[in-house]
Amino acid sequence: TSDNGSRGDHGASNGILRGAKGSTWEGGQRVPCIMSWPDGFRGGRVCHAIASHIDFLPTFARLAGVQLPKGCLIDGLDLTGVLLGGTDDGRKDFRYYRFETLEAVRIGKYKLHLYKEGAPCRELYDLQADPGESKNLFQQLPNVVKELQQEAENARRDLGCAAAGIKGENNRAPGRVEHPQKLTSSFDPNHPYIVALYDKEEDF
Repeated sequence: TSDNGSRGDHGASNGILRGAKGSTWEGGQRVPCIMSWPDGFRGGRVCHAIASHIDFLPTFARLAGVQLPKGCLIDGLDLTGVLLGGTDDGRKDFRYYRFETLEAVRIGKYKLHLYKEGAPCRELYDLQADPGESKNLFQQLPNVVKELQQEAENARRDLGCAAAGIKGENNRAPGRVEHPQKLTSSFDPNHPYIVALYDKEEDF
């Protein structure tokens, strides 16, 4: 998988998805994830569940039989039911943050945009029918807008939103590793590294 959509340069493309890396449009967020575990789950399936990299920690911990620390807030969700059960029963909602601003929220197939580049935004899209986010349904579906606005309020109360001036009850600093060490000490061009080309000179 990848941490974000492509930048749209050097021949890269996000297909029909709007936007690119650094944005909260689907082209900046939605990426494929390919998993293989021959002894663990059946292959050859396509799953449309909503998931995030933050879900890997609780999912892999569960699969490895490891207990997560008690009293520690974990933002990720356990997706073992999706992997082992073969269902699309993943996340029901998703929060699209750009830095410290909540720019959009999603419940099921609907996505509501709240801010873009710090400016208020009122756009609603049906991602199932319109993954390219081209037809704004904000005026046509007021009940859906109201539900998503409530979800946005829940997200702001939980993690905050800089544009709205809300800190959030569970806003906290990320975990840090003191004195981190690289797994490689030198660059070997014959080794299959996964590294952004624009980071290579700085890292190696």
